[in-house]
Amino acid sequence: MTVRTRFAPSPTGFLHVGGARTALFSFLEARRRDGEYVLRIEDTDLTRSTPEAVQAIFDGLDWLGLTSQEPAVFQTKRFERYREVAQRLLAEGKAYHCYCSRETLDQMRAEAEARGEKPRYDGRCRNRSEPPPEGVNPVIRFRNPDSGQVVVNDRVRGKVVFENAELDDLIIWRSDDSPTYNFSVVVDDSDMGITDVIRGDDHLNNTPRQINLYLALGLTPPSFASLPMILGPDGAKLSKRHGAVNVMMYRELGFVREAMLNYLVRLGWSHGDQEIFSMSELEQLFSVDDVNQSASRFDIDKLRWLNQHYLKTLEPADLAEEIRWHLRRAGLDPEQGPAAEDLLIALRERVHTLEELAERAKVWFEPLSDYDDKAVAKHLKPEAAEPLRQVRQALADLSEWSAAQIDQVVRGVGEALGLGLGKVAGPLRVALTGTQVSPSIDHTIYLAGRDQALLRIDAALAKIEA
Repeated sequence: MTVRTRFAPSPTGFLHVGGARTALFSFLEARRRDGEYVLRIEDTDLTRSTPEAVQAIFDGLDWLGLTSQEPAVFQTKRFERYREVAQRLLAEGKAYHCYCSRETLDQMRAEAEARGEKPRYDGRCRNRSEPPPEGVNPVIRFRNPDSGQVVVNDRVRGKVVFENAELDDLIIWRSDDSPTYNFSVVVDDSDMGITDVIRGDDHLNNTPRQINLYLALGLTPPSFASLPMILGPDGAKLSKRHGAVNVMMYRELGFVREAMLNYLVRLGWSHGDQEIFSMSELEQLFSVDDVNQSASRFDIDKLRWLNQHYLKTLEPADLAEEIRWHLRRAGLDPEQGPAAEDLLIALRERVHTLEELAERAKVWFEPLSDYDDKAVAKHLKPEAAEPLRQVRQALADLSEWSAAQIDQVVRGVGEALGLGLGKVAGPLRVALTGTQVSPSIDHTIYLAGRDQALLRIDAALAKIEA
């Protein structure tokens, strides 16, 4: 049998960090076992599901590279199939109509609580024989077994036992003529051939109900793996107050997909002491059986560390388009400044994210108008004029505009004048950036381009003369 996993988000908002991890684990589990990973959009909540949220999910999965191998399945297009299965359960006596009003159900729960019992539906409509009340649209309830146990051999949580006597007859069809979650997912997972269900452990209590539905339909349940939640740094459930929870916000903050995937997979899974994984390694090594039962804490500093690692090690050409995307977000025209690859080479030791890179890159895209007064006072002194003039002349005469050639020019002028590198590079750095802080002086000058470099040195000489 072909292994098939699925990611099944509800389109009521963006793709959050927990959902992205679930998608990643499902994707990797399928890849390791030469199986298939598919996407289902659970959009039966018609009041909260929106096309914008659907697109946000697609955008997040596309950015992470976790795209489905088949067209996405939308639950709203399968209502007739759900209706067919619900009617079959009714016909076989495995489900029944329930006419209890909201007031009746509330009273039922209150009485159970007063007796110290777990609030649950008491099954009073199971064997109803009197005519149905007029004008009432009934729900359909599944006739859950009265006795026995449901044993869930969860691949993360281990063996979990549920007593059927504790499970009431869940509603599978609402009075507004729509299916419920627990019912529709069973029909979907069966029809889609899903063999392994990987999802958050908030669904663990749904699992015995769904297993009973599978058995009532004569189907073999899939395996289940319940992933622990992700916590914020303070130990509380990860939420907006901890910062970005929308996966696409991490892209906007300048994190690259490789770092995001590597970080997400380590939220609950490990392979020895290894910290850095390529996608091909993960596809071979990951198993949901190795996921830790304990909740994980989201550490933004660890993610930033990982991100800088990938900025340093990935091929600049592979990140060029992403860098250009960030430059445009920062209001810069990538066609009117240094190449994206050159910016990465110059700045990747100094930044942790591409958002930071784009911010630092502004000095090479915009006219230099602001100078740090302390930097000017320290470096643009009369004695700096001669090295600046000689560097300017040599740069104007360079046959090849490259960082290596510029480095030779700067060092050569320093040697000719008997000056240390700092005495030449310091004034040049202020001339080119207006500050004392920049990448290596050869890259600082190279990124400006010959014409702009000469103009900025001229402006610095004018400041000295003034």
